[in-house]
Amino acid sequence: MIWNSGWRLAAAVSNAGGLGIIGSGSMYPPVLREHVRKCKEATSLPFAVNIPMLYPAVEEHIATVIEEKVPIVFTSAGNPSTWTSKLKDAGITVVHVTASVKFARKAEDAGVDAVVAEGFEAGGHNGREETTTLVLVPMVCDAVKVPVIAAGGIADGRAMLAAMALGADAVQMGSRFVCSEESSGHPDFKQHVINSKEGDTILTLKELAPVRLMRNKFFEEVQQAYAQCAGPEELKQVLGRARAKRGMFEGDLEQGELEIGQVGAALKEVLPAADIVEKVMKEFEEARLKMASLKIA
Repeated sequence: MIWNSGWRLAAAVSNAGGLGIIGSGSMYPPVLREHVRKCKEATSLPFAVNIPMLYPAVEEHIATVIEEKVPIVFTSAGNPSTWTSKLKDAGITVVHVTASVKFARKAEDAGVDAVVAEGFEAGGHNGREETTTLVLVPMVCDAVKVPVIAAGGIADGRAMLAAMALGADAVQMGSRFVCSEESSGHPDFKQHVINSKEGDTILTLKELAPVRLMRNKFFEEVQQAYAQCAGPEELKQVLGRARAKRGMFEGDLEQGELEIGQVGAALKEVLPAADIVEKVMKEFEEARLKMASLKIA
């Protein structure tokens, strides 16, 4: 959710009854502090900050969430044992995002309060194992005792109910809220997602950090680099700097990095975050009642 989830979206989701999350991976430390403070002003309800541990200034982000007394932190893209104890010592609830059973267990051993089991369908940085949400969630639920939050390919109440049938205690949605009015993503990027079709995203750049990208000229350059047997250094040169900002925040749909989950193809409209939460909960209840009415001979 880098370049998409700032204080406006986080506060709107929390005010609607969900748990809003500020995506700090695209923020300099002073910017994160500003977003946390504005989020506090916009909601009296709990919210969280996601901190990718591959972020260069991760120590400053950790210091910020502690100093600002952020109640919940989601860590991702790194070793959970690095910061979990420090955050918990500060009274912060810690959730770690994982894409495999192995790392879910490591996160539990590190002392996290919950894990996110994020399947192959997800956008942004993803797992190298390519385990789908349908397969990953029950395996993680069987492997750990802490609560499990399902993620990847979940954008409506039906998928939420399915994840809970697999054993999840909650769900995390990213792509659905990219296409919200409060998302800080560029309007052209949001519309591009709305217009996308099945198969328009591909998981790539595993040699650097696996990411699901929409097809565009930049994606074709990546594919050409692979065709020429490019290694990590050559791929870094193709990627360059600020590519994600260029695409998702500034709206360069040709040369920018456009990250979205597979479920982007199912999204049909940009809505206020509160309407999304209400719609998902209505769909969940309708699906639950439908399942309850089924008669099994």
